[in-house]
Amino acid sequence: MAPPLVPLLHLARQLIAVIADDLTGAAELGAVGLRRGVRAQVVLRGRPTGQAELVCLDTDSRSCTAAEAGTRAANAAQLLANSGARWIYKKVDSVLRGQVLAEVEAIMGALRLPQALLVPCNPSLGRVIRNGNYFVHGVPLHQTEFARDPEHPRTTARVLDLLGTGTGQTHLACPDDPRPECGIVVGEAATSEDLQRWAARRVEGTLLAGGAEFFAALLASEGPGDTQHRVSHELGANATATDRELFVCGSTSPTAEQFVNRARDRGTPVFSLPDELARGGAFSAPAAETLAQSAAAALQAHRRVILNVGLPLIADPSIAVKLSPHLVVLAQAVLARVGVAHLYVEGGATAAALARCMGWKTLTVLRELALGVATLSVDEDPRLQLTIKPGSYAWPSRITDLPPAMIGKPMRPPC
Repeated sequence: MAPPLVPLLHLARQLIAVIADDLTGAAELGAVGLRRGVRAQVVLRGRPTGQAELVCLDTDSRSCTAAEAGTRAANAAQLLANSGARWIYKKVDSVLRGQVLAEVEAIMGALRLPQALLVPCNPSLGRVIRNGNYFVHGVPLHQTEFARDPEHPRTTARVLDLLGTGTGQTHLACPDDPRPECGIVVGEAATSEDLQRWAARRVEGTLLAGGAEFFAALLASEGPGDTQHRVSHELGANATATDRELFVCGSTSPTAEQFVNRARDRGTPVFSLPDELARGGAFSAPAAETLAQSAAAALQAHRRVILNVGLPLIADPSIAVKLSPHLVVLAQAVLARVGVAHLYVEGGATAAALARCMGWKTLTVLRELALGVATLSVDEDPRLQLTIKPGSYAWPSRITDLPPAMIGKPMRPPC
């Protein structure tokens, strides 16, 4: 029988910790915590500041080798344990991209835990596991847009094949199945009720891991939270409604393409990477300078400007992985020329690269705009708000539906 659960607010005072392999995942779970009334901070570098009850540490390990990803995850677990965390959750990509088994096993070793419960599904987004297979809105995973992921193409729907081989045993189980005493249990889930049943089965000595909705179910199982933090932040949600907005869209997903095309049709200036980069060419300093000057000039005259990859699907992974860093170089150059009040970044790798290039260390979660879409303040530059989301998620309508009259509204000069 599972031990009695610790009340949420008492647990929060003891520090809840999350280890994520990318920035969007860390921010997503920070927003889930804020939804429950828990003050959340995202750590990019260094140690937690002690200003938050939920700390989400980004190891930036999605693209690492298994050995390096495991080392980063283990180091993060040790740091968080030494910082007083009494509960550490491992956030994984909902469709199991990255070095999932290597990181889960490394954290189990660092914390000396014999078992892990991994529930990656997000049923509200149509991402479920049934009979050992992964489906997105009823379609097998390898038949969706995730099959074309430039770094982690999903070529099968079989969950155990997606995970690969770890050092220990990995088992698939339904919520009512008996659980083994050791190894990694991958929980099948097709509904929110399934997640709640898994959350009710948490036991001492188990590493809890998975997606955002399982984390939310675990928090909900602790009892009602205090929504004071969430409400107070939402009251200030439109404080910078007339200031400049820069979008940096590092994803090439169909969802991202639809957003950019619709924005362009409505009059938003869009700047894309040069065509020669699709063939492996260099992003020369003069080319970056010219493009940055044009985008900065557009921001002087428009409320909103978009920087995006803007290139056709690239099959060569060695070329595809360089596009996000190129876009970050462009974004940095634009930000050096003109100040913005709100920065929107799409894609975990792009968001992390930009944050690190800007020298940011910690971010404070302000609000959750939609599932997976979080707004944060930059602790090193409190005037700037940063909204980030995974590339496969859609921007909520409150962001996309900017009135046409506002698109070309001249900006007031900076003070």
